[in-house]
Amino acid sequence: QVQLVESGGGLVQAGGSLRLSCAASGRTFSRHGMGWFRQAPGKEREFVATINVISNTNYADSVKGRFTISRDNGKNTLYLQMNSLKPEDTAVYYCAARTSTLRSYYATDYEYWGQGTQVTVSS
Repeated sequence: QVQLVESGGGLVQAGGSLRLSCAASGRTFSRHGMGWFRQAPGKEREFVATINVISNTNYADSVKGRFTISRDNGKNTLYLQMNSLKPEDTAVYYCAARTSTLRSYYATDYEYWGQGTQVTVSS
């Protein structure tokens, strides 16, 4: 069982930056593929970024070049550095863990989810 707790969300102006963190419980964090997803009001949850156990990464086209996913296995923590934020990035951001070591774009591949953190970007 893995418990995930996100932090770092907030209100920021367009063009600004935020760094989200996701703290994981337990001693197996280094063996999990991880991902960030987001859900805006009235929309479905969508893929943002994913990272495998050796820190290979993939991104949604909408965030490529602006967001960076990373992990610190010594601290059991996943990060999402978000730069050049846009109003359309406004959403609740969720981190997720899967029992596989691999990356995935699909929310259904992840077994564990955090409670989410709100990111609001004003224009």
